[in-house]
Amino acid sequence: MALSWIDVGVFLTFIGCVVGISLYKSRQKKETTEDYFLASRNLMWYLIGFSLIASNISTEQFVGMSGQSAGHVGMAVASYEWIAAITLVIVAIFFLPKFLKSGIFTIPEFLEHRFSPVPRAIMAFYTVVIYVAVTIAAVLYSGGLTLQTIFGIDLTLAVWIIGIIAALYTAYGGLKAVVWADLIQGSALIIGGAITMVLGFIAVGGVSNFFQTNADRLHMVLPANHVEIPWTALVLGIWIPNFYYWGLNQYITQRTLGAKSLKQGQMGIIFAAGLKLLIPFIVVFPGIMALQLYKGQMATADQAYPLLIKNLIPAGLKGFMFAAIFGAVMSSLDSMLNSASTIFTMDLYKRHFRQDASPKTLIFFGRIMTVVFVFIGCLIAPQLGNPKFQGIFHYIQDFQGYISPGILAAFIFGLFVKRAPSSAAITALILNVPIYGILHLKRFESIVFLNKMAITFVCLILAMTIVTLLWPLKKPKVLPTRVKIDLKPAPSVVWLGLAVIAATIALYIIFW
Repeated sequence: MALSWIDVGVFLTFIGCVVGISLYKSRQKKETTEDYFLASRNLMWYLIGFSLIASNISTEQFVGMSGQSAGHVGMAVASYEWIAAITLVIVAIFFLPKFLKSGIFTIPEFLEHRFSPVPRAIMAFYTVVIYVAVTIAAVLYSGGLTLQTIFGIDLTLAVWIIGIIAALYTAYGGLKAVVWADLIQGSALIIGGAITMVLGFIAVGGVSNFFQTNADRLHMVLPANHVEIPWTALVLGIWIPNFYYWGLNQYITQRTLGAKSLKQGQMGIIFAAGLKLLIPFIVVFPGIMALQLYKGQMATADQAYPLLIKNLIPAGLKGFMFAAIFGAVMSSLDSMLNSASTIFTMDLYKRHFRQDASPKTLIFFGRIMTVVFVFIGCLIAPQLGNPKFQGIFHYIQDFQGYISPGILAAFIFGLFVKRAPSSAAITALILNVPIYGILHLKRFESIVFLNKMAITFVCLILAMTIVTLLWPLKKPKVLPTRVKIDLKPAPSVVWLGLAVIAATIALYIIFW
């Protein structure tokens, strides 16, 4: 695809603004690990909200989710977004106060406070492996695929370009650089997505024609025998990756741990929940439009969104769309790199290898690991085009099932069952892998992966219950209080949260 000099200028200006502003805003000297990894715990609600969305919405959605909607899932794939809105409200009101009160740097650290160092180390190891081999690699691949499809850039070269740029400002500026970059990139991807949606409506003959032609693909609730998202998965299965992702996933929660106050953190999360309700309209709708317009040109469903951009975006806007897509990749990648580095540094290196390491040493080590992780991700990413992975969105969700039910079970059980011992959490974290793996045997291939997660979660809760009944703690575990905060949410937070939940229910009724 040929780019005019205006398009090239828009793209270079955008990248220059992102890197320049993020580095400028994070220019203050990092004296402590809080300064580097948690932005001095001084983040405001609008930065948190935009950063949550920008970190989440990447080519994983623009390529993977729109590909799912163009495939055999249709509008139902929006459940990942709208269920997430409800999940975020619960995280804001019930999870965040406990996390901020304990003063943790990482989510695995919370497991040590509740149980012991062993569950913390296991979760940290699992998380780093999944981040590097699955999420970082997947974002690099989907970003490279988009640039290849639209602009003809070699896939491997595109992957390395994306990785190097993200690693530069993330390694230098830490979380503060990430959230300011996300503010710009998050705005660009939402605007760019909205432009694509509008042009898509025009191309298919208007809104009414779109709804009439695709009426059979615009249902949120699918039959029980559907191969991806049956209605049974909406009962329990889909909640497991949602609660893990939005409540216990370091690269999402890290900016909430850096909140200036509980209210700022909660308002930021509720703001993100409101934005989540809009995402399907700029991601899922275009995927369905691409199927309607270019079905014969799609070698794989993951090409739906890139084809829409390639064929619909007029000269003069290509540079902006290029920047928006590039920003979508950057915003997720920088968050993943920063969080993987934080967990490896604080939960593994400092805790088990250099307990006496100075803040300066830890910051330097964190920067080194950022570069190492992006290097590994760039090596893995080009391999993910193999058809056996069934599309990038499925690849991410499926592989996270090897850790998410166990981590969620350990946290939920630990919070509600006060006498649960450390061995119960260890049991859940270790058994997750073989149980979920067994459910991937050929004899269970008819079970969709969301229901496999649900089965795994229930099995792990039962295992933790048995362990707790046999070896309960003599005294309930009391979580530490490192930060004095008012745990009662502000009335405005509660009312806004209820409004988001009500709006989500209404959307489900409309698209039933």
